[in-house]
Amino acid sequence: MNRKMKDKTSKTKNLKAAVLGGFVLLFSCSLVAQVTTTVDTTTIKIGEQILYKIQMETDTTNLVVFPEGQTFSPFEVNESMPVDTIINQNKATLIKKYGLTLFDSGSYYIPKQKIQLNNNTVFTDSLKIQVNAVQVDTTKQGLYNIKPLLEVEKPKNNTLIYMAIALCLLALMALLIYRFIWRNKPLTEEEKIALLPPYDRAKLVLKNLEDSKYLQTENLKEFYSELTFALRKYLDEKVYDRALESTSDELVFRLQVLKDANQIKLSSETINNIESILKRADLVKFAKSKPDIELAKIDRITIDKEIDHVKELLPEPTEEEKRLDQQYREEQERRQKRKKRMRTAGAVAALLLVIYTVAGIKYGFTYVNDTLTAHQGKKLLEKTWVTSEYGFPPIHISTPEVLKRTEVQLPEELKDKMKMTSYSYEKKGILTLVLSTTTIAQPQDSLDLSLAIEGNLKTLEEKGAKNILTKNDKFTTPNGAEGIKTYGSLQLPVEENADRYTNANYAILSFTSNNKVIQQIVLTWRDHDKYTAETAERIINSLELQEKTE
Repeated sequence: MNRKMKDKTSKTKNLKAAVLGGFVLLFSCSLVAQVTTTVDTTTIKIGEQILYKIQMETDTTNLVVFPEGQTFSPFEVNESMPVDTIINQNKATLIKKYGLTLFDSGSYYIPKQKIQLNNNTVFTDSLKIQVNAVQVDTTKQGLYNIKPLLEVEKPKNNTLIYMAIALCLLALMALLIYRFIWRNKPLTEEEKIALLPPYDRAKLVLKNLEDSKYLQTENLKEFYSELTFALRKYLDEKVYDRALESTSDELVFRLQVLKDANQIKLSSETINNIESILKRADLVKFAKSKPDIELAKIDRITIDKEIDHVKELLPEPTEEEKRLDQQYREEQERRQKRKKRMRTAGAVAALLLVIYTVAGIKYGFTYVNDTLTAHQGKKLLEKTWVTSEYGFPPIHISTPEVLKRTEVQLPEELKDKMKMTSYSYEKKGILTLVLSTTTIAQPQDSLDLSLAIEGNLKTLEEKGAKNILTKNDKFTTPNGAEGIKTYGSLQLPVEENADRYTNANYAILSFTSNNKVIQQIVLTWRDHDKYTAETAERIINSLELQEKTE
């Protein structure tokens, strides 16, 4: 009992402090500005225009921002005229005019308008306007065809543009990977020669040597170098696998050993010819000997014939050798494909890393990571929002999706005393929103919002919420409707596990109208989620209420 008294005393103090703060703020604003509002007429016919004027006197050093956009609901803004300024010493008179109209008959109020004065907010008075219907004599009114439907331009959606850019980047990346990694490039002359069989390659080198200008220019050193290399290369691949690294004497000795072992039936003449030409080439390369040009020509012809002779003596490759050779070629192809796949993966990874880094620097790495992981709170905030009105008097609000009407079962003893409508939206584990309008049959002298707020808190407790911390502040909507904002933190049960709780925040916005209507918006959202917090703030800031007119 004592605890409840203390809580009530604490709430009373907080409310008094809030009221006192509001008076101080209002008083401080009145010291620096005076605001008056006028209209050229208080009675119009449907569709006629009202000239609505806001006049403010303030210091020339103050920054003043007048309301813009459709903040005059239910009136529509036909024209927002430029601000007229009159300077008198250090005082300025600012005059802002609006052209307003309405297409429904009845008594309506031009709602209070919010004017930003430096860091403070000043509100205008609301003005009552009578909108009369136009009397039409239907017996004299001509009949006209129904006007055709007008096409409404859909809001721009950049998704297709982004998809097109992404596809272009992917196509460019694929083209570059194919161009530099997978495309079979034209072989160079050296690569084509390297792919020839050893015999054909040796014969081609000898043919090119015959057509060369080495002998014409007496460049015998280059001539004999290429001549002996062609011979050694062929012998290295087909006869003795160390022919390239052996000296001339070692090579001749090895050929003689192979002949004596009957591994290759070389004639003594062939071995002598090879030995003679190798020694002559050594003298040309290392002793700067200069044999006769005709002798050099004969040496080339001799090597050509001896290579033919060696080829004739070599046995045909066995099936096993052919199979091993095929396996070797297939393994080489597999290695080449592996290299290409690794290069492709490396190129893709490098490109993705560059894109990720650039996007992270521009938009922030947290934002990029949340986009890649499809963060639910971010998706909710970036949806195409819906702005609509619910209940009567209408509650104007913007939400990620259209609110669904929910049936409220009132006790039998209350059905004749009140009527209640409710709309809701829920994103499980992220955000819930309930909007309700309660109309009492008999107007009261005053409606106690604290009882309605306590009822909402009790409902949260019945749903499993605990550790509810409560604060109360005055709250004013952008169009000037005043109410109470009850907010704080709480813990909500996790659906999958009733024993687990998650931290969350809540806000209850409560308003009264005509001493018979209570309107409330109850919002809960998960804690430590900046996107969901921005979503909740956006919903609250979009709220506008319209008073019920009799």
